[in-house]
Amino acid sequence: MSGTDVGEELGARAAQARALALLRIRSRALAVAILPAAVAVVLFAADAQGHLAGPAWDAVRWTVLGVAVVVLLVTVLVAVSVARARPAMSPTVPVSEEGAPDLYRLVRDLADRLDVPAPSAVALTPDCDSWLEDRTHRALRKGPGAALRKGPGASLPKGPEAPAEAADTAPVLVIGSPFLWWMRVAELRAVLAPVVAGTGPSAHPDIAAARRFVRGLDAAIADAAAPGRGPVRGAPLAFAGWVARLLLRACRGHAAEMERCVAAAASMRAQTVDYGLRIAAQEQVGLAYAGWDRLLTRVALPAWRMGRWPSRLDAGVVSALTELSRRDRLADGFALRLGERPACDLLEEPGAADEAVSLLAARLFHGGPAESGPGWAPVDWQQYPDEVVDRKWRSEAARLHRVLDTLGVPRASAADPAVPTLARVMEHLSGPGGPGGPGEALAAGIGAAVAREEAEAPVHGGPEQGAPGHGGAADDPLDLWGPGPLPLFPLQSPRTGTELLADHVAAMVCCAAVDTAGAAPGLDWLDGPALLVGGERRADLAAPVLSLVEDGDPDPLLNWLAEVGVRSDKPVRLV
Repeated sequence: MSGTDVGEELGARAAQARALALLRIRSRALAVAILPAAVAVVLFAADAQGHLAGPAWDAVRWTVLGVAVVVLLVTVLVAVSVARARPAMSPTVPVSEEGAPDLYRLVRDLADRLDVPAPSAVALTPDCDSWLEDRTHRALRKGPGAALRKGPGASLPKGPEAPAEAADTAPVLVIGSPFLWWMRVAELRAVLAPVVAGTGPSAHPDIAAARRFVRGLDAAIADAAAPGRGPVRGAPLAFAGWVARLLLRACRGHAAEMERCVAAAASMRAQTVDYGLRIAAQEQVGLAYAGWDRLLTRVALPAWRMGRWPSRLDAGVVSALTELSRRDRLADGFALRLGERPACDLLEEPGAADEAVSLLAARLFHGGPAESGPGWAPVDWQQYPDEVVDRKWRSEAARLHRVLDTLGVPRASAADPAVPTLARVMEHLSGPGGPGGPGEALAAGIGAAVAREEAEAPVHGGPEQGAPGHGGAADDPLDLWGPGPLPLFPLQSPRTGTELLADHVAAMVCCAAVDTAGAAPGLDWLDGPALLVGGERRADLAAPVLSLVEDGDPDPLLNWLAEVGVRSDKPVRLV
């Protein structure tokens, strides 16, 4: 037996030992629950045989029987609460075998090489990670990812429904969608090897039972904490949640160690598959994560705030990483990989899958309804500059002038005092900077206006606005994350008033450049909205704007305007 086999065997045995420890905790809890009933049986049996007779023992017997009945009722309540609670399920986009036969074939071949059961299904997640997810809880028997069947994912080919028993025999393989678009097929197989190897320990009955026990406790705690329940139903659930919390606290250490041992055993088994390629593939994982993060925060977030969601985020991450490869000498070699077959070719309709994942990303990271509507529409990359960048600039410029109106700042155009101009902004901000200056008052006004508009914006998300599947809104996995509004993961920290003012002044400058100097809105894959002058991106606007906003010095910006040919006294079109 090789060292790898020995390490895998030791990890598997350690995981099984931890699973048995978890099951013993469950058994001890059950033993404590039935102990009063057992004592009552002994006492009544002794009375039937003529032992322990007398009024005192009769009182003890009936008291113990009453306690036993109460404890058994409470035990049934807790057991039913744990059994009926819906464990949290990761929001994903389902991928049927008919829609990705090559991907399913790759996963099954990988499972065969690893000598482990194949995953029951494949799903995509808008994140740079991959994992196995057990969805065998009876409340989730309707199948993975039913949430998006009425959204863009409805265009994905759907194969025949597999029986629930067959679908529940193995966990679902969840794959990070950026991996499919950026990685090559061989790299994806190498990255998935240790993940798929985890189906081996998952098939062990003790480990599977221990995981179901822990998931049930966690779901019961979440169910008890959910708001909107009356006292009649809320009090029993709260008590059941308290008991589940005690049990989960006792299980936490064993559960964490069990999962660590399972991962170690799976990693040891996967070393036999594409070990050399896995090292290079892990570099692509880090690069994909960096590009995905930049794309979400710099490119997708401005669109989401405008009520538009980019419908090809995964295709965009390829463009972003290709641009990163062009700019960064350390990444020069990565662009050469693009001649190989991308992993997204394993999907029959990669465009439909990308659209479904892009909508799910918008819902998770920003918040939004499950379907497109008047204030929530998809946008292609070709339309992004005009429908997002230009609109963003003009909206911020309009807000800037509304705040100036509130402060009583006069218009700067002598010909038509009603039209907005860049000169009005520059004249107001020019002069002494520092505390108490015009920049601080304007920054405070813009910060208040932004906060007020965000508070008045309609809140998307929540169960009442989720996309119902075949069984109604309960099929939406986002509902399991709680009734509160999204976003679940804020992408950007709150901005200061000065930062907001600088953004608004820069937006006003960009509007003036577009209207008076022939510039155009553009898209930079790594930095988001960009100003194009003569077809080239101008990335040198930030410093002159900061000089004006923070120091009250207009000279650097005046020089920049003269170089580009912007007329600050000309009217600017706002929204």
